[in-house]
Amino acid sequence: MSNDNAVLARNTEHAPQNLQSSQTVAFSHYNNVSAQLPIDPVTGQLITGGIKEQADQCFKNIKAILESIDHVMSDIVRITLFVKDIKDLDAVDDVYASFFASYHPSRTVVAVDALPMDALVQVEALVSNGEGTIPKAPQAGDLIKLTNNTLNAPSDSLSTQTVSFSHYNNLSAQLPIDPKTGRVVAGCVKKQTGQCLNNIKAILESIDVPFDDIVKITIFLKDLSKIEAVNKVYATFFPDSAIARAVGYVPARTIVEVADLPMGAAVQIEAVVSHGDGTPPQAIEDRHGLIIEANNTDKAPKCPFSTQTVAFSHYNNLSAQLPLDPQTNALVTGGIKEQTEQCLANIKAIIESVDHVLADVVKVNIFVKNIADMAVVDEVYGSFFPGGLPARRVVGVGTLPKDALIQIDAIVGNAEGTPPIV
Repeated sequence: MSNDNAVLARNTEHAPQNLQSSQTVAFSHYNNVSAQLPIDPVTGQLITGGIKEQADQCFKNIKAILESIDHVMSDIVRITLFVKDIKDLDAVDDVYASFFASYHPSRTVVAVDALPMDALVQVEALVSNGEGTIPKAPQAGDLIKLTNNTLNAPSDSLSTQTVSFSHYNNLSAQLPIDPKTGRVVAGCVKKQTGQCLNNIKAILESIDVPFDDIVKITIFLKDLSKIEAVNKVYATFFPDSAIARAVGYVPARTIVEVADLPMGAAVQIEAVVSHGDGTPPQAIEDRHGLIIEANNTDKAPKCPFSTQTVAFSHYNNLSAQLPLDPQTNALVTGGIKEQTEQCLANIKAIIESVDHVLADVVKVNIFVKNIADMAVVDEVYGSFFPGGLPARRVVGVGTLPKDALIQIDAIVGNAEGTPPIV
C-alpha cells in the first residue's frame, strides 16, 4: 500500500481482545469494528445471564472500543445483529434502544446457526472516522453523516434506510416488505427477492443514486437450495443500465444461508452503495465524480453473478470466496484445513491482481459450517494474517454454496482511491 493512507489497527483493555483480530481497524473515513460477543473483558468469559444481559455486554464492548479511539455511539453508520433465536429480537431491541436514543444507524438482523463460545448474540458495527487516516495531511473538514428515509420503502423505528458518510451509502438490509402495507409480500422466494431489490431501488432513487452504483450485495437466504430462483430474479436487476450492460458490471456479492429472518421472510438483501460526491463539507477540489472499478482475475474463481472485487474511493469490496480451485471451479479435496487455505489463497490472488497485499485487508468475514472447526481455521488464518491485524466476524451457518465447509469475504483498503471521471 502507498503511504497516502495508513491501515490503523487499535485495541483497548476495556473490551475483549483476540489474538486473531484487532478490535477496530481504521482506513480512510471508516472504522471497521470486529463483531463483539458478550464477553467480560476482565475475565475473557461469556457473562452470566440471558439474552438481555448478553446484548447489553455486546454494546458495552462496542462503546468501550469507540471511546478508546475518541468516537461515540452516534458515529456508528451501520449495525449488524446476529442472534441464535429470532424470537430473542424483541429483548435485544429493548437493549438496543437504550444505546440509540434518537439517531438510528442502518441495520441488518439475522438469526444464525451458531456463534463463537455458544453466545446468544453478536453485534458488529461500522463506524465513521471523520479525520481519516492520512498522515500529516489535513482533511477537508470533519465530514457529516447524511440519513435518509423514503415512504417508497419499508420504514423501521429502530433503523434508518440509508446512512451515507464520505463516499459510501450503507443501506439497512431490506426484507420483502410491501411499503404500503408493512407486511411481507405473499408468494415464493422469487417474488420476495424482487420486493427486496425493488425496496433497495426505491431507497436509491430517493437519494438520486442509480442502481448500478451498488458495489456490494449480501443475500441472506433461509433455504440455500432456492439460490437458482433468486439468481433468475437477480439477473433482471443487474446490470441495470446500458453502460453497465456494455461492460457486464455486476457488484461484488456474498450469499449466506441463515437460520431465520425477521417477520418469517425467506430472503433479505443488504447493499453497500457508492456516494460519488461524498458528504459535505468538502473542499472544492474534492468534489469530483469518482468511478467504480471492477476487476476479475483468472487466478481466482469467477461467477457470472458477481465481480471478484469492486473498488470505489478508498475501499475494495470483495465477493465471498469459496474453497474452489480457480482452474476447475470445483471444491478442493481435503477437509477444513485445505478448504480454509484455498479460500484465503483466492482472496490473496484477487488482492494481488489489483496491486495490493494482504496487509491492506481491514475486515474479514468468516462463515463456517461447524463452529468447532474454528481452531483449525485459526491455525491456517494465522499463517495468512500473522499479526491478527484485520477486524473480523465469525458466524456458524447451516449450509454453504457447493456444500463447502467454509466461505470467507474481505474488505480491503484502496490507498490510491479511484480516479475521477474524465
